[in-house]
Amino acid sequence: MSMPSKIGRYDVERRLGAGAFATVWLAADEALDSWVAIKVLADNWAHHPDVRGRFEQEAQVLRRADSERLVRVLDIGDLPDGRPYLVMTYADGGTLAERLEAGPLPVAEAVSITLEIARAVAVLHDSGVLHRDLKPSNVLFHTVRGEQRVLVADLGLAKEIAQASGFTVMAGTPGYMAPEQQLPGGGLDVRADVHAIGAMLFQMLTGRMPGSKPRTGVPARLDRVVQRALATDPGKRWPTAASLAAALEQAAVPPPPPRRWPQRVLGAAVAIAAVLATGSAALAQPTAEGWKRVTDATGELSVAVPPSWARQLADGGWDPAVAGLRARRSPGLTVGRDLADWSVPSGTSPGVFAGLSDDATGAVLPRHDGCAAAPDRGIVVAGLTGRVRRWTGCAGTSASYSEVVLTSTGGPGVLLQIRQSDGADRTDEVIRGVRILRSVRR
Repeated sequence: MSMPSKIGRYDVERRLGAGAFATVWLAADEALDSWVAIKVLADNWAHHPDVRGRFEQEAQVLRRADSERLVRVLDIGDLPDGRPYLVMTYADGGTLAERLEAGPLPVAEAVSITLEIARAVAVLHDSGVLHRDLKPSNVLFHTVRGEQRVLVADLGLAKEIAQASGFTVMAGTPGYMAPEQQLPGGGLDVRADVHAIGAMLFQMLTGRMPGSKPRTGVPARLDRVVQRALATDPGKRWPTAASLAAALEQAAVPPPPPRRWPQRVLGAAVAIAAVLATGSAALAQPTAEGWKRVTDATGELSVAVPPSWARQLADGGWDPAVAGLRARRSPGLTVGRDLADWSVPSGTSPGVFAGLSDDATGAVLPRHDGCAAAPDRGIVVAGLTGRVRRWTGCAGTSASYSEVVLTSTGGPGVLLQIRQSDGADRTDEVIRGVRILRSVRR
C-alpha cells in the first residue's frame, strides 16, 4: 500500500509497520495537536468478512476494556475504497521486540516490564477476553508526562473466553503459543496467555526463546516463577495473569534479612504464645518436648520447631498469590537453620514456612523436581482438616519436603512447607505445633 496523504481527517506522516492483515501509519491529529497511530486493513483482506469482523472486533474489545494499560481506540472509519481503519494511541517508545534486538535486558527491567504486561493482560481477562497472540511486537512503550508506560496491543486474534473451548483453528505466533494452542479444539483459557507472558520474560532474561538455560545472575526464585509459567501442562502454570504478577512481585523483592533469635528470646516466645493461644482457634496439641516456638510479626501465627532449626526467622508475611490464591498480604513466617540456603531449591538446610490464608482450599502445591512424590494423605488435627504431600530423596540425598494445606470451618487456613535434611520425618510434630491465633477474616 502506497502512503496516503490523509486518512479521514488525519495527516499521514509515515508508516510505522505492516503485518499480514494491516498496515499502521503515524498521523497528526491537527485538531487536538497530537500524534496518533492509524491501523488500516490490508487491500487483499478487505472483502473477507471473517477478517474484517476480527478487525472491527479489536476496536470493540479495546473500547470495552478501556484501560491505560492497553492501546486505546480513539476513532474508527472507512477509507473511500471501503477498507476500515482504527485510530489508536501512538506509542512513541517503540516495541519490546525492538528493545530485544540489542540482546537480553537487565533482570530488574525485565521483571518490571513483565509485571506491566501481566497486569494489562489481567485487565483483558477481567473483561472476558483472551489475547491469544502475546509477543514482543505487541508490547509497546508510551511516554505520558515523562513517565514510561507499557501498553499491550494488537487484539486481532482475541476471543471471548467463554468461546475459547470451541476454537478449531490454530492461531498465534510460534515460540509464544502455549502447547494447547497448537491443537485444534485444545480448549484454551487464560493460562494460554500466561504461557506467552512467561515466554517473553524468558526472552527478556536470556535473549533467546524458551528451551535454553537461564543466564547467570537470574535469581533462583525468579527462575521458578518463569518455569511455572512455561509449564507444558496448563494445570501446572500460574492460574491467572494476576497470580503471575503477584508471584513476580514476590520474586523481585529481596528476601528480608533473617533475624537471629537469641536463646532467651526464643524461650520468651514460647511463654507468650502459650498465653495468647488460650481460647484461640488453634491446633491445641502440646508442642514436642524441647522444641522452640516462634511467632510472626502480627502475632497471629506461630510454629514450633526443633531447637537446631530455630536459628533464623523472617516474619514479615507473605502473598498467597504465589500459591495460586487471591493476592493480599497475609501473616506468615519462615524459620530455619540457614534462610539463605532455604531460598535455594537445591539447599538442604531444614526449616518451616507457614502462611495464613482465608481460601487455602484452592492452594496449588509446588512440585519438587529431583524428588520422589508420595501419595497425598489426609490429616485431621484439632478441628482442622487438610492434606499432606511429601517429597523424598531430593537430588539423591536424604533431604525431603512436606507440603501441607490445612483448613477450618469459619476461620483461616494455613499452608506449610517443611524441609528436612536428616532422613527423619517430623511432619506431624510440626503440624501439631502450629497455632492460629486469628479465628475470623480480617
